[in-house]
Amino acid sequence: MKLLRPRATRDTAALRQIAGWCLQYPDEAVLGKLGLLRACLDETTGPGHDELGRTLAHLEQGDPGGLASHYVEVFDRKPRRTLHLSWFLDGDTRRRGETLAALRRFYRTHGFAPAENELPDFLPVILEFAAAASPGAATQVLTRFHPALELLHRNMSTMDTPYRDAVAAVLATLPAVPAPLPAEPPAELVGLDPFPTGAGGGR
Repeated sequence: MKLLRPRATRDTAALRQIAGWCLQYPDEAVLGKLGLLRACLDETTGPGHDELGRTLAHLEQGDPGGLASHYVEVFDRKPRRTLHLSWFLDGDTRRRGETLAALRRFYRTHGFAPAENELPDFLPVILEFAAAASPGAATQVLTRFHPALELLHRNMSTMDTPYRDAVAAVLATLPAVPAPLPAEPPAELVGLDPFPTGAGGGR
């Protein structure tokens, strides 16, 4: 018999899944799921609910061309607002490649295989994993990238964008950031510890 997750855990997983969809490029696949995402959000409660409601409203009310232009302006114009979170921790260094490889191993250890055309540190991919994985594995990966999420949220503060609400919603599902944030990602081969691969193989 399959054990059901507690309601709060299920709601947190659902909110992270919705946020992951909202933070993808608003193509036909994403826009075609807005009704389902809204219905799912209406059935959840907890931290991040209201923030995601605002992001969903932006997607529901916008026209496809305007939504696409806004997404590109927010996330593709400046690396400081990238959704590839390892950039905030490692910058453009060889260390980032090590982080990405370790993250792929971590996913594989937990039976998750992201699409080949996406880097494993892409925030919607991380959220897809966190929504499907065990609470312990989800906490591990999100804790690793928590400082990056905080930096992304901070760097979006100068823009009037509902996507900041989606990032805020993800942060609302996490404990307070454990350490002061760096001002910039590292330029050399220094930074935080490599991503944990967990014990017991999977490499």
